[in-house]
Amino acid sequence: MTSKTLFSATALALGALIIAASPASDPGAAVWNVDAPHSHVSFRVKHFFTPVRGQFDSFEVNLTYDRERPENSTVSVRIPVSSVNTHNERRDQHLRSGDFFEAEAHPYITFTSESVRKVGENELMVRGPLSIKGQTRTVELPVTILGVMDVSPDMQEMLGGVTQIASFQAKLSLDRRDFGVGVGSWAATMVVGGDVEIDIAVEANR
Repeated sequence: MTSKTLFSATALALGALIIAASPASDPGAAVWNVDAPHSHVSFRVKHFFTPVRGQFDSFEVNLTYDRERPENSTVSVRIPVSSVNTHNERRDQHLRSGDFFEAEAHPYITFTSESVRKVGENELMVRGPLSIKGQTRTVELPVTILGVMDVSPDMQEMLGGVTQIASFQAKLSLDRRDFGVGVGSWAATMVVGGDVEIDIAVEANR
């Protein structure tokens, strides 16, 4: 065997070993398409004593989910701050301003998973950095698997070739002040509650 042939054989063997060891090669780890019209990113915060609800009308979610080996799953989220919607334009403009999110300087809220672990029958814990208004904190995001189903053959054509559907829900409580949101104005600090309840529901398919 010539040195050139030996080199090629060695390279092929190493390449095969790397592919076999890579989680991305696991046939169970698949990219899922998020169905935005059937998903939402919403929040709740108190105004004095009254809970006020809002949502972000736009969001991007990239999801890789492995049903058999959840630790191979990944998720990343990017939310345009300008899409905040509390059904009151004056309040929404205030939220986009420097008193709160400062949307022009910090246009996106982002989260990227660093690890996923199974903590219950249908429960996952997703850990990673959450960035809001230029401040980044590592958070643990509890995720409930609401359901996974195979689409019957007679429905697949109607759904555009979709063969599986999965739904997930995540709930998180955080202190907006940890991210510098609403801390520069006494009115924002005194009138708006510090704790924010976040609710994310995602329907995905493949």
